[in-house]
Parts: sequence; structure tokens; C-alpha cells
Amino acid sequence: MALMTPRQRLASAWLLLGLLAAAAALDGWRWRDKAADNAHIAAGVPARPPLSAREEVRFAHASELATRKSHEAAVDAYRLLQGDDELGQAARYNAANQLFLQALVLRESPLPGQALPLIELAKSGYREVLRVDPQHWDARYNLERAQRLQPDPDDAPVDAGGPPENAERAATTMRGVSRGLP
Repeated sequence: MALMTPRQRLASAWLLLGLLAAAAALDGWRWRDKAADNAHIAAGVPARPPLSAREEVRFAHASELATRKSHEAAVDAYRLLQGDDELGQAARYNAANQLFLQALVLRESPLPGQALPLIELAKSGYREVLRVDPQHWDARYNLERAQRLQPDPDDAPVDAGGPPENAERAATTMRGVSRGLP
């Protein structure tokens, strides 16, 4: 193996130093770009136009809206992200949560009947999540909570009760049954 000459070592050192400077500049640019994204998210405004295609930034923006209790805006932002991938599933689940939270607030208001459509939409969102991932325990739990607030018509208990009010008693029409008389 041949040893490097001093001139080759100096050239290699300069090359290495140049590569390190380029890597540092790239990292600095990325850091500045992420800082700008975070500033937009914290301000509650949508991502800058060049970043609008980045789903993670849009998801973070929707989460920030949810944190600020802007439920309707958060649901709209999450709906733009709903797909079949993992982020889309998380967006669908979070949108259903926002609908459910709105419904809980409306149930305590003077018009609790307005919560019913939101509960149904939340249940639908939870069911969509469970269709893709039946083991999503958080969605399963929240669906059960929503079911307790507003059961589906199919889930309503059937009243087995007694005979209808104006019906004949069975003993009077059966042969061989004594009605208690001699």
C-alpha cells in the first residue's frame, strides 16, 4: 500500500473540510426550514405554499387547531389528510375525536339534540378506523363511549315484556288446561 504524499494529504484534508462545510450548510438550511414550519404551526396559520404538500406539517397544523379548541377547523384540516396510510388513519381518528368532543359540549348546552348528528359522524369515523385496523383499541373504546351516549337503533334492547294489553290469555285457549273451576 502506497503512502500519500504531503500534497495528497493536504488535498484530502481540504476535500474533507469542504464536505463538512457543505453538510453543515445543508443542516442549517433544514433547521431554518423546520423553524419556519414550527412558527407557522404555532401561529395557527396553514403551512407556507411550498410546504403545503407535506402531510406531516398539515397534520401538525390540524393538531394545533385542535389544541386551540377550533374543533370545526381541525376536523376540516384532518379530513384533507384522510387516506389509507398510517397518517391518514391517525387523521381519521383525530377528526372523529374532534366531532365527539363537539358533541359532548353540545350535550351540556341548552340544545342537546344538536349533538346527535355529531355523535353519529364520530361513530362513523371510528368505524372507518376499525375497518382498516380492527386492533385500534383507542377507536374501539371511543366508539363504545359514543354508543353509550347514542345507541344505534339495531343495538336498542328489545322489550320482551308480557302479552299485549288486549290479548286473550293463553290458558283460556289451550285444551286440557283447567281454569281452576271444578
